[in-house]
Amino acid sequence: MAEGDLGELYQSAERRWLQHWLDGPTLPGNPLRRGDMAPDLELFAEDGSLVALSSHWSEKPALVILWRHLGCGCGLDRAAQLQQDYPAYVEAGLDVVVVAPGDRARVAVYKEKYGVPAPMLADGDYSTHTAFGLGHWSREQALYDAPDHYCDLGEQTGIDFQDARRALGRPLVDDPWMQAGEFVVGVDGVIRVAYPYNYCEDFPDPRIFTTAARLAG
Repeated sequence: MAEGDLGELYQSAERRWLQHWLDGPTLPGNPLRRGDMAPDLELFAEDGSLVALSSHWSEKPALVILWRHLGCGCGLDRAAQLQQDYPAYVEAGLDVVVVAPGDRARVAVYKEKYGVPAPMLADGDYSTHTAFGLGHWSREQALYDAPDHYCDLGEQTGIDFQDARRALGRPLVDDPWMQAGEFVVGVDGVIRVAYPYNYCEDFPDPRIFTTAARLAG
């Protein structure tokens, strides 16, 4: 993809972020729970092919990680933790897959830049998140560690926020309110562990998932 085309994708994603910022949290959620059937969607793989999400739990339990957005600082921390935990997940018998909001080109850039070790599937409109019942965090959950003036959700505040992050090479894109979550799905398609995040840095203890894999086996 040409550099100009990629830039246009980022600009469009930044505009979506700002509009969501101004609208505030609007999407209710009701996350799926242990014992529910996992939804199956077709998503774009890194090579451009469409793959069924269920292919990741067809032969072994899967850890499905639903990424928040491609500009969130918490995502960098999750990527670093995933690098550390990934060998243990594989050793426990988990097929790890990340579903990331955004077009395939931006997802590919993100994966390479931050060294995400697991396959990343592109989901342009958060359809997987909503299928798993994730919704928007409340203002309190999303802004718990932000400066006080961020809480007005004003347009200039959002623009200044974006300018600051863009200067760091981490443009704010897609949806600032979307909940993240991680799910262990058995080979029967049944959710064994449901872990919807309560806030951005609510990272799971990896032993929850490795234990689930051993029990599933």
